[in-house]
Amino acid sequence: MVDSVNESSALRFLVTAGPTREFIDPIRFISNRSSGKMGYAVAEAAHAVSSHVTLVSGPAELSRPKGVEFVAVTTAQEMADAVLSRFDYCDVGIMVAAVCDFRPKEIATHKIKKTKFCKTLELEPTIDILAELGRRKKHQMLVGFAAETENAEANALDKLQRKHLDLIVANDARAFESDTNVVTLITQKGKPQRLPAMSKEAVAAAIIQRVLELRR
Repeated sequence: MVDSVNESSALRFLVTAGPTREFIDPIRFISNRSSGKMGYAVAEAAHAVSSHVTLVSGPAELSRPKGVEFVAVTTAQEMADAVLSRFDYCDVGIMVAAVCDFRPKEIATHKIKKTKFCKTLELEPTIDILAELGRRKKHQMLVGFAAETENAEANALDKLQRKHLDLIVANDARAFESDTNVVTLITQKGKPQRLPAMSKEAVAAAIIQRVLELRR
């Protein structure tokens, strides 16, 4: 029988991190406050148990984790393309990235002059990567994040069920730019696991440990 250590070392992890940028013109873009710290910490924690880790990252001012395959992207569509093309070959997908939900309907070819702006910016939805993965998954375990400003656990549970996730990490949106996080791990069955405030590295280790427990 293969022991749990050898089993986890063979797992193939696919992790996303950071924000995306959705361009208005060649100079300006829409984005969010995600620093990428949580996703990078998850990739490093996964690498501590497996040598097969791919990190797909939006723009982040962070050092690339050593020993991890790194894929740099900018927009939601680029992240979707990178993730969807790799998902069939992973065992665990952990989608930490804060992907922009909307993008400008049209991107101006040249910088929009202030005097010529029409005062209306039309937006359209971006691809819902997590929902698409939930529809496509077969053998994979799928983990999502829910950054909320209110009713974090209730909103996270709803997201878990709607997007067919195995595990969701509920956290306060104020953690975006922080080095610490307070999260609740929620699965399809069992009680929510509420963790105290701790470093993002410690949170990442707890998430990977929970993933390994669920896979057993």
